[in-house]
Amino acid sequence: MQVNVSARHGNLQPGDQELIVEKAEKLRRLYDRITSIEVTVDLQQQDHPSVEIQVSAEHADDCVATSDSSTVISALDLVIPKVEQQLRKLKEKKTGHRATGHKHMDLADTE
Repeated sequence: MQVNVSARHGNLQPGDQELIVEKAEKLRRLYDRITSIEVTVDLQQQDHPSVEIQVSAEHADDCVATSDSSTVISALDLVIPKVEQQLRKLKEKKTGHRATGHKHMDLADTE
């Protein structure tokens, strides 16, 4: 799995990129079929940067979330839970009790 971090309209502060990669890699613990994570930091408004995360997983639609805050890291801290929620939902769909497509049969139904 690879994590790509890019910045629009400016450059990230030293150390921010490593911290972003470290936090984004933790998403892997929620869903092991993640193939890539794209983090885009938009610095067009210096006092209000926005962070977008796009997570690609095998056999699933991408999970995308955006948030903005007063700093890049606080925006990242706001956007990570949004993506985590989407990944939990995706995992429930793929591995949940309804994922198999089999109907549950009661013993009373077979008599």
